[in-house]
Amino acid sequence: MSELILVRHGQASFGADSYDKLSPTGVRQVEILAEHWSGLNERYDALYSGELLRQQETAELLRPVVNDPDVNIHAGLNEYNGDPLFRIYVRDHAASEGFELAAGQPIRDRKLFQLVLEAASRHWIQGTLEAGSDDGDFEPWRDFQARVHATLDDIMACHRGGSRVVISTSGGVIATALQRALQMPDNQAIATNWMVNNSSVTRLVYGRGKISLGSFNTLSHLETSAHRELITFR
Repeated sequence: MSELILVRHGQASFGADSYDKLSPTGVRQVEILAEHWSGLNERYDALYSGELLRQQETAELLRPVVNDPDVNIHAGLNEYNGDPLFRIYVRDHAASEGFELAAGQPIRDRKLFQLVLEAASRHWIQGTLEAGSDDGDFEPWRDFQARVHATLDDIMACHRGGSRVVISTSGGVIATALQRALQMPDNQAIATNWMVNNSSVTRLVYGRGKISLGSFNTLSHLETSAHRELITFR
């Protein structure tokens, strides 16, 4: 049996000019994960990342524990684009659901951001976010789901015979991969997305035409008195 080791990127730079970059906390989270694996003499065979900067930065920090240090960049591992979800939701649904939000204004409050994201995501999976002529960057839920599943198939086809493959990606991709393994309904997959910690590890075991869950959202590297304060969701 072979194994996919999905790592959610370290904490990104919420509230900064560019979210798509690891924060100092995010860098440290992934450094500790690499150190933890090194201390256990863990070695992996291949390393993949999405195209997003925070995903690639995470992959770079994990290179020391991978036998083939080249980072394979795969667009299929990119997170869904949250900007059009917010934009369409604010335009068409927010006011009627009790959110007073100005179109085009960033949400700086973490709690409010999460509430609006959850609301927009519910509409996304229900198919009630209707893209307009200016929403060419919108990816429907079914398209995102199919992209993730196809990407997993591509990677598993390339790595067999007991391979152990590290994948640096994001919470939505990990939740959708978990949905694939557990056959979860869509609403459960989205709910799982909110549970995925920064730098957490999810393991999927595959072979003989099957894919199964090995472990989900483990944080062994941070669950110590010295590092517990580094545990984050966003």
